[in-house]
Amino acid sequence: MIERGRHDAEGGFTLIELMIVVAIIAILAGILIPNFINARAQAQTSACESNLRAIATAAELYYADQQQYPGSGATINADSSSFTPTGGSTYLNNTPRDPADPGHTGFYTFTDKSTAGNPAYVVSCPGQHLTQTLAKLQNWTSGDLYIKYDSGTGLLATGTKNDTGL
Repeated sequence: MIERGRHDAEGGFTLIELMIVVAIIAILAGILIPNFINARAQAQTSACESNLRAIATAAELYYADQQQYPGSGATINADSSSFTPTGGSTYLNNTPRDPADPGHTGFYTFTDKSTAGNPAYVVSCPGQHLTQTLAKLQNWTSGDLYIKYDSGTGLLATGTKNDTGL
């Protein structure tokens, strides 16, 4: 026969111990979750900046070979077909998508702003970005939410979606 001692009744946790553990987990979650959200937003902004630079590089390669930018003075979607001249090389192998675009349906836009003897362009992103992730970019206005690449200046933050002014 097995004897039961009084230590068998003390095998569980008390309510106070469980409440302390739950409180510690809640405090840790309250600290960590905002950091994870900010890290994700920063990664989206970095990916957008990389895509803008890739489109700008493709535009410069296109210009070097064709002596004009894609679209010839118009605003076009920055996709692989727009960066492939008739019978020519593909300058943009894939169509980049902005991870900050909620529906992932918008294209980056490429606007040829060239004037006689002055080649220029602007590439704009379709997605919104958190202001704190744009701190390292030059700002045009307060409340900046969008990123663009200006051929004369580089990466800029702008408060207007697809702002194509120079």
